[in-house]
Amino acid sequence: MEIKGHAALAPMAGVTDPAFRELCVKFGASLVTCEMVSAKALTLGDKKSRRLMSLTDMERPAGIQIFGREPQAMAQSVEEAMRENPDFIDINMGCPARKVVNNGSGSALMKDPGLAREIIESVVKASPVPVTVKMRTGWDKSSVNAVEIARIAEDAGASAITVHGRTRDQMYAPGINTGEIARVRAAVSIPVIANGDVFDAQGAKELLEQTGCEFLAVGRGAMGNPWIFRQINAYLENGELIPPPGIEERMSVMAEHIKALCALKGEYVGMREARKHASWYIKGIRGAAALRRDIGNLSSLQDLELLVKKVLDSAESA
Repeated sequence: MEIKGHAALAPMAGVTDPAFRELCVKFGASLVTCEMVSAKALTLGDKKSRRLMSLTDMERPAGIQIFGREPQAMAQSVEEAMRENPDFIDINMGCPARKVVNNGSGSALMKDPGLAREIIESVVKASPVPVTVKMRTGWDKSSVNAVEIARIAEDAGASAITVHGRTRDQMYAPGINTGEIARVRAAVSIPVIANGDVFDAQGAKELLEQTGCEFLAVGRGAMGNPWIFRQINAYLENGELIPPPGIEERMSVMAEHIKALCALKGEYVGMREARKHASWYIKGIRGAAALRRDIGNLSSLQDLELLVKKVLDSAESA
């Protein structure tokens, strides 16, 4: 698996579908991962979960992220995942969502290092491709144990680790703990991918410098902003600060993304999912508050064309 560039697209439920992943790769994302998939659901033959794993030739290298708390089910799910020919399998030990942690999955696994080891060993044994682990710094401030879990992951056969610099209790605020990511980086010999609060190229460089990592993953910073990968690569490689795209390019990329979304899921579903993406794309645009009312009513590709025209006309008259 050849990895070019400096930043991966982090998996995000409800966001990183094939349409968005392909777009991010086009702008320079080094690798991508699908939305997290329930291992238990896969073993039960759930069709929706199966569709979440769909990978295309345009988004390589690409991985499939699985979550669960039963080692046997996690291992069994690898067989289903391999039907999509992923370049790697990622184990989710970082999701903070209540419905996930209440089942003992996601970041809740950090509270049970023994079970975490069993899961990683089971998945590694079952997988013909590299296995990676995505985690947080711990469950809460009294149990920051990312170094311990990282060492367990390495010992159990994981090929790389992604660390989001917050505990589960912190969710997405306050700022990340770069020191803890740095401690993980120093504690293991396998690659450590830094993750959290990267919203521009300068922030990417600071994260790498503060953690000692050589690679990072961008999550929320890519929403409505897929060109961030182009900016990060240029800045880290030659110090070039590529400015944000103008309104015309931004709207062109948004339209390309939403059309791909509709081609993937059908216009009815695609346009309804497009509403959140469109809200992210217009962030910071003059008159964005008023435009969000139009976005909330997006139902067809014709509505999309009218929205783009309205944004461009408004920009010209400003």
